[in-house]
Amino acid sequence: MADLFGGIPKLELPHSSRAFCERVGCDLELESPAMRPKPERYQSQRCLHFITFSCYQRLPFLNSATARETFESELERVRQWYGCYIAGYVVMPEHVHLLISEPERKTLSVVIQMLKQITSHTLKLAGTLHFWQKRYYGFPVWSEQKRIEKLRYIHRNPVKRGLVERPEYWRWSSFRQWADGEKGTVEVECAATARRREQMGNPITLKSHPVARTA
Repeated sequence: MADLFGGIPKLELPHSSRAFCERVGCDLELESPAMRPKPERYQSQRCLHFITFSCYQRLPFLNSATARETFESELERVRQWYGCYIAGYVVMPEHVHLLISEPERKTLSVVIQMLKQITSHTLKLAGTLHFWQKRYYGFPVWSEQKRIEKLRYIHRNPVKRGLVERPEYWRWSSFRQWADGEKGTVEVECAATARRREQMGNPITLKSHPVARTA
């Protein structure tokens, strides 16, 4: 089985929104006042989490290749910032799915908020009030069976929507890294990533990370 939770270095990356990051605890109004009840959050579960969040009113703000590539770049930046592990992801025209670990620093809700704030700041069009819906949907993924189920769902989402005929034809997901070992913008915890770490003299095993014992 692929190494899904290999260690990563603790990096302090420069970013134009660094000062913004330090204020991540603030609660920005990114949705209309008529909101659904606040969903229950499962934090500090030491497992993977399946996360979904959408563009404001499900508008296709990520409909261009440039917007999706920008999101990938910021996802990787935030991943390194907080020490997260991305097991899978897909960037769709109007929403995003992530299969992500809890971070080494801060909480998962802070990570998602920071990711949404930075990408909103970068991608929001002039005259547009909001970029993202305020909240996100998420639940913990404990079992190997559920992890595989969610990865398949993530990777087949573009096919199900009729955007492409095969998962590998959609460039803005983790499928190619899992299937072919292709190195992407976002570092994905898959067999190819584990091999690259071993070649760099940093062999990591699943047992070395506490999340592995519950996945």
